[in-house]
Amino acid sequence: MAREPRRLIFETHATSLDNEAGLASGWFDVALSPTGEEQARMLGARRRDDHLAAIFCSDLSRSFRTAEIAFADRSIPIVRDARLRECHYGDLTRWPTSEIEQRRLRHLVDPFPNGESYQQVVDRVSGWLSESLPHLVTGTVLVIGHRATFYALEHLLNGVTLHDAITSPWTWQPGWRYTVLGP
Repeated sequence: MAREPRRLIFETHATSLDNEAGLASGWFDVALSPTGEEQARMLGARRRDDHLAAIFCSDLSRSFRTAEIAFADRSIPIVRDARLRECHYGDLTRWPTSEIEQRRLRHLVDPFPNGESYQQVVDRVSGWLSESLPHLVTGTVLVIGHRATFYALEHLLNGVTLHDAITSPWTWQPGWRYTVLGP
């Protein structure tokens, strides 16, 4: 029997107060900034005609508030899932983003002190993919997450090595599209 494709669109959460301050939030639950709230409204407008079946997002407020603001006027299910969170930086939570950038490669497999590794993020996101997507009908799913979520999706769905995903220059864009084969 042919496997039915599902389309997955990944979007990063809108700008948070920590983003504006140059801090790496990790699992710290920081709010969106006023700029981020406007970006969330723009996301909703940009995705108005995508016929989304569901929206999945991290359970951190910067992610789920992006979804709530963007899709407040639509009746699309929004599902929060902790497996879509940012990497847990442990003792380095809310350190300057520039310092986290310099340390990323040290934590591909070895966790941040009292935190987690990027491989552990991949394992979380892989579990989410395996559990959540098979239950959806063919269609387009939007995922709103974090850079670590993006790294995991690039690794799992595009076959990019985790090393290359993390070291590639980061440039925001209005969504990344993936095709996921169904059961």
